[in-house]
Amino acid sequence: MTAPVPRRRWPRPAPALLALLACWAALGLAASIGWLPALWWQAAGAALALLALTDLVRLWRQPLPQVERGIPDTWPIGIERPVTLAFESTRRQRMDVFDLHPVGWALHGLPRRLDLGRNESARFDYHLRAHERGDFVFDGTQLRLHAPWRLWTQLRVAGEPQAVRVFPNFAPLAKFAMFSAEQASRLVGAHVKRRRGEGTDFHQLREYRLGDSLRQIDWKATARSHKLISREYQDERNQQLVLLLDTGRRLLARDDLADGKGMAHFDHVLDAALVVAYLALRQGDAVGLLAAGGDTTWVPPRRGAGAIEGLLRGSYALQPSPVATDFLAAATELSVRQRRRSLVMLVTNLRDEDMDDVLAAVQLLRKRHLVCVASLREVALDNALAREVHDLPDAIRAGATAQYLQQRNAAHEALRNHGVMVLDVTCDQLAASLVERYLAVKRDGLL
Repeated sequence: MTAPVPRRRWPRPAPALLALLACWAALGLAASIGWLPALWWQAAGAALALLALTDLVRLWRQPLPQVERGIPDTWPIGIERPVTLAFESTRRQRMDVFDLHPVGWALHGLPRRLDLGRNESARFDYHLRAHERGDFVFDGTQLRLHAPWRLWTQLRVAGEPQAVRVFPNFAPLAKFAMFSAEQASRLVGAHVKRRRGEGTDFHQLREYRLGDSLRQIDWKATARSHKLISREYQDERNQQLVLLLDTGRRLLARDDLADGKGMAHFDHVLDAALVVAYLALRQGDAVGLLAAGGDTTWVPPRRGAGAIEGLLRGSYALQPSPVATDFLAAATELSVRQRRRSLVMLVTNLRDEDMDDVLAAVQLLRKRHLVCVASLREVALDNALAREVHDLPDAIRAGATAQYLQQRNAAHEALRNHGVMVLDVTCDQLAASLVERYLAVKRDGLL
């Protein structure tokens, strides 16, 4: 927890006062060598002291302007948003403005200098971008007030603390709302394979089309209408999807460490999980979420458009922690909480040393559920393997990377041999791969 911000600090001399003191010191030097009478120097000092003291008292008694901040209640991670500051003053004031935004957020547009007249108001915008999710606080607005004669400045904090919640980036979800589930799936890059009219739930009757199978023909309806009528089916609805997210140390990795501005793997995981959850809800299924490893939470499966809000509120503050994830404990908890057969999508970053625990967890889950494991792969591994080899250190790095990837692939094959669907993807491919596999499970009626 951060320390509270002091609302008022002691005044400091301004450059103008320092310049006057330098001039007074020069007069003292001149008086010491007899160029000026000492009485003049003393009189100048008394006048300067009186001037400075008067200006200091006026600054101390100066009222704070009214400050209001306009920010959204929720803030998407990685998206730059404007913040509006509005000021209203009852007297003439000069001030330098800096907003006490959460530490670490990218900022441009501050500090600003304002000159307000009597009973005058002003407003301006600056821009912020959050790099972490969770609950944050704006501690107030810091003002450097200038004394009327510009001899002193004083730092004060105006306005009240204001809370804001940083959510995963839900802009793609708002964009998907304008499209059908199939169109939205294509937008995220999923390759959707359709079998026309061959789902598992009856959808509608329609005229026969070239390519329809004979078993689709409804002979009673054909006899009544004297033309071929086909039954059209859709994928089964009211199934359940549970997203099992690893919040342990594996998801602390970042792909772009060079500039330090990239999101952690877990932020990409959460964004992808929300995308597949939104599309599953659009398909009429219920979606739940279990986070395990570091931060933990359980959001029971729900259907309907309002369920995505519950997922957002239940997961926005989750953070990965530098701890080893107990996959078997997570699988046990999920088995207790989720009794109905579901598609369980476990998203993590598999290592060969995790395999015993992961295999035990998967075998426990497969007694009731259909399991898919999405294993994130760092882009740095692909880049290291593709880099040209010029010397011995390059050869050692390439060999070590190849060996690591071979062990990783062996772990994935071990899971596949136990009947588990495995996705080996980078962060950029994760959302499309999850959506594609979810739709394939629906299409093939595996649940």
